[in-house]
Amino acid sequence: MQRNSPPGSADIGALERKARRLRRHMLTMARGQGQGYIGQGLGIADALAALYFHELRYDPHNPAWPDRDRFLLSTGHYSIALWAALAEAGIIPVEELVTYGADNSRLEMSTLDTTPGVEMIGGSLGHGLGQGVGQALGLRVDRSDARVFVELSDGEMQEGSTWEAAMSASHFRLDGLVALIDCNGIQADGPVVLDMEPVADKWRAFGWETFEIDGNDMTAVVGTAWRHRSAGRSQNLARVSPILSG
Repeated sequence: MQRNSPPGSADIGALERKARRLRRHMLTMARGQGQGYIGQGLGIADALAALYFHELRYDPHNPAWPDRDRFLLSTGHYSIALWAALAEAGIIPVEELVTYGADNSRLEMSTLDTTPGVEMIGGSLGHGLGQGVGQALGLRVDRSDARVFVELSDGEMQEGSTWEAAMSASHFRLDGLVALIDCNGIQADGPVVLDMEPVADKWRAFGWETFEIDGNDMTAVVGTAWRHRSAGRSQNLARVSPILSG
């Protein structure tokens, strides 16, 4: 059985080609029903390509494999990007992508955990990091070395629950938890209302080892993920929070 697991080195060119394929899938999906958060999806294509085709450990034939790494899309309305990644990874059929947003489709505008490969229900923002903390704690109890990756947004940082989760991750020294923050300066209905800067310094103040990178620079995304993996499981701090500028 073929399972995805991180190789020793990354083929940056191949990953960039994967990201372009994800973007093409998204454009096809958006055109079908004339809807979808296409800008946000296109913006995180590189991060998802780096995760699903280099960094994450998973079994496309058994999405519930207990030893898999978890990816939580806290911004559930970015689902158009996740569906593209899951299809390209072989977890859902590519042919199903044309049903995005249609009645009775599994590929909703916001994620549902009834769809294979989805780890959390999306839609109501501000809950992803808390669920990631819970899953990371559960994996620790199970003595699993699986990691938990949570994608969230700068808009979600206006939610108090996000900072409660950030404090908890640091308190419990969840070094298998990775937060990827899409700092694109917008929320659902316009610009982010509250000034969240300096974002990186805030996360450092909450005990996170933090990196600011260009989220559309594949080398930077892969390199930051590698730094987390190569650092080992020292149980001494929460890592890593790459700040992805959209």
